[in-house]
Amino acid sequence: MIKAERENAMSETVNIRELALDILLNVTKQGEYSHIAEKQVLEKYQYLNKKDRAFLTRLTEGTLENLIQIDYIINQFSKVPVHKMKPVICCIIRSGVYQIRFMDAVPDAAACNEAVRLAKKKGFQNLSGFVNGVLRNISRSKDKIVWPDKEKDRDHWLSVHYSIPVWMIQMWRQEQNIQPEKMEQMLQAFLSPAPVTIRTNTNLCTPKELVRRLEAEGVRVVACDGLSDAFQISCYDHLKALSSFQEGLFYVQDVSSMLVANTAAAKEDDFVLDVCSAPGGKAVHIAQMMHGTGYVLARDLTQYKINLLLENRNRCKIANMQAQVWDARVLDPAMVHRADIVVADLPCSGLGVMRRKKDIRYRMTPEKIVELARLQREILSVVFQYVKPGGKMIYSTCTVSRQENEENTRWFLKEHEDFKLLSSRQILPGEERDGFYIAEFLKGQ
Repeated sequence: MIKAERENAMSETVNIRELALDILLNVTKQGEYSHIAEKQVLEKYQYLNKKDRAFLTRLTEGTLENLIQIDYIINQFSKVPVHKMKPVICCIIRSGVYQIRFMDAVPDAAACNEAVRLAKKKGFQNLSGFVNGVLRNISRSKDKIVWPDKEKDRDHWLSVHYSIPVWMIQMWRQEQNIQPEKMEQMLQAFLSPAPVTIRTNTNLCTPKELVRRLEAEGVRVVACDGLSDAFQISCYDHLKALSSFQEGLFYVQDVSSMLVANTAAAKEDDFVLDVCSAPGGKAVHIAQMMHGTGYVLARDLTQYKINLLLENRNRCKIANMQAQVWDARVLDPAMVHRADIVVADLPCSGLGVMRRKKDIRYRMTPEKIVELARLQREILSVVFQYVKPGGKMIYSTCTVSRQENEENTRWFLKEHEDFKLLSSRQILPGEERDGFYIAEFLKGQ
């Protein structure tokens, strides 16, 4: 009782909108990744009650994922365009507009008043009237916003409506030949809440046993179509507070990501080398599928990433897996022709996971995609040498980009005639899964 009272008292002293402002500033001004900035705040203020945590998450993620639309609205009603505003004032107004437009449970007057109060608290007394004027003008006129003409300029309409840069929409339409209806479904998926999907650690329990454990902990569990050991979970507070998670009975992983290990189809006693492995979901999955036999060597670039790997490995009680720091661009002579399977899940633009990482849409550029495709080829030019005759290499990314996916696959086959393509698959983002690409190569004997 005393602990609960203390937590409630502490929660009342924290201005949730101010925490949201700090996150938005860290992302838009300091360049921090949105999921990291949010995680750091939530971990620092673990005592926040569930309602406050939910409000903070929705306000920050919602503002970021709707930023293009929000800025479009602001620029219609503000004499000072968004790009000329002071960063603090800009973020305060942006979060205020999000509340006015998207949060029906928040009265417009409260959104305006809290924004003015926050501007004053942050030392912008002289601009509090400007904040008040812009937000109240938008509140009064929100039904009179002039939107782009969907028929005359569909790409601009899609960009504003779904807050996706025009160049991405044009790229997907041209590269993937995505039809208008399918395009809207994909863009809508980016605005849909990302489901929490988990994979059963079948070394420790059966899927049925896991469901029983989770339901006993008050978790709602729904089976994932086509995967007998995968589920969507909801109705829990802290994931790490679940004893089933602490005991390693499941691993949180998107359905599309699970398909990498399924495609690799490692056999017992195989040696598998995962060259860019952190945080380790695919490596843990593959090691689990080998039932304690064989050996998975998981590598990544920094000790920080290796520590993440080891944390997940240890929690899931995986004995047939080791991790080490290694730059995938550097050849390891000791590994040449040794691996039955090489998993190359490489750094990419991440366009398939934008509903989880809201700021990718604003960070990524066509030029960066070219650089990433070049980096992927640099890594592939090294790691293919680790595949033994008759072995396989799995190349995967969490993006929808022809340069990084299909074009790299064609390039690799042209450069390495001793490999043939067994399968390739571009998974478009949907409500149930992230966007992903998986290509499976077989090396000749």
